[in-house]
Amino acid sequence: MDHALPADPHIEIRQEVAKLCAKFPGEYWRNLDRDRAYPTAFVRALTEGGYLAALIPEEFGGAGLSLSAAAAILETVQAEGCNGAACHAQMYIMGTILRHGSPAQKTMYLPKIATGELRLQAFGVTEPTSGTDTTSLRTFARREGDKYIVNGQKVWTSRAEHSDLMLLLARTTPRDQVGKRTEGLSTFIVDMRAALGKGLTIRPIRTMMNHNSTEVFFDNMEIPAENLLGVEGRGFRYILDGMNAERLLIAAECIGDAKWFLKRATDYARDRHVFGRPIGQNQGVQFPLARAYAQMRAAELMVQEGCRKFEAGQTPGEEANMAKMLAAEASWAAGEACIQTHGGFGFAEEYDIERKFRETRLYQVAPISTNLILSYIAEHVLGLPRSY
Repeated sequence: MDHALPADPHIEIRQEVAKLCAKFPGEYWRNLDRDRAYPTAFVRALTEGGYLAALIPEEFGGAGLSLSAAAAILETVQAEGCNGAACHAQMYIMGTILRHGSPAQKTMYLPKIATGELRLQAFGVTEPTSGTDTTSLRTFARREGDKYIVNGQKVWTSRAEHSDLMLLLARTTPRDQVGKRTEGLSTFIVDMRAALGKGLTIRPIRTMMNHNSTEVFFDNMEIPAENLLGVEGRGFRYILDGMNAERLLIAAECIGDAKWFLKRATDYARDRHVFGRPIGQNQGVQFPLARAYAQMRAAELMVQEGCRKFEAGQTPGEEANMAKMLAAEASWAAGEACIQTHGGFGFAEEYDIERKFRETRLYQVAPISTNLILSYIAEHVLGLPRSY
């Protein structure tokens, strides 16, 4: 199986990313996984190659590529056995600054993000009490003269220990003083280098995969008023603007995972002989792999359609949500079939399958759960009453 489809416009990007990933084999990722360490060298290589600046316009030092090109980058990273979760947020978080930041903010941050001088990896939205009910978040930013004073807590803020900047969503107007739940939320750029130890505390969360996730605490943390993005109280809409891109890029990563699992499984099924024949000759081995491949291809087409609409200036809410759900399910199915094909060896660390299996399981939960996607489709596509 080739990672690229016929007449793929991004074939050269895929080839170059694959060459870069070849320098970071399974042993590199196994060692990081064992120590729960951050892939600094890998992220540096992607940054120096300009891949993390793919969506930043050329005027700000980026590559100015399309969303489908960014999807090809992340898909290839995963298909080559690496893990883009360590840095993928830098691709889509910066979109909020690009679309809603002031000219001064764009000039100050985007060129440095493009070169890697600044890392924008952390996204402070989810809280322990509200979960995916974002409008119920409690972190509050109170305006005092030329600064905001922030108090509250975030959880599952991945890469906070390895990021210079955080995009933070906080309430600036009490919920009982707004007409709609989505009002009164504001978005801020937090310079974590300046705030750490001065009202900002970061605490790592050890999880089943090496995802560098944390919980973050704000205790009278100060943010300069000039770091407010856009208009106060409209932050929820600013965050929503970037979610379709985020879901399409995550879906592309899942497609890459599925391709990695399927290649490993089919190669092994051809080479492994039991009872005098290759195990790939048995339908019990063939059928789960064939079904997973069909799931992957269907999800891949949905990713492509979502990117096409996004690049045409349309809102691909339906496509982005379905692509993310279908791709996450396809990668999980491919991982399950891969482990079953390998038998006991599928659980051996040296084969990398169990690591990738743990990593890809995340995406049925994050950055949005499958159930919320189904609720979105039911309400916004099928026209059924809202269920929550």
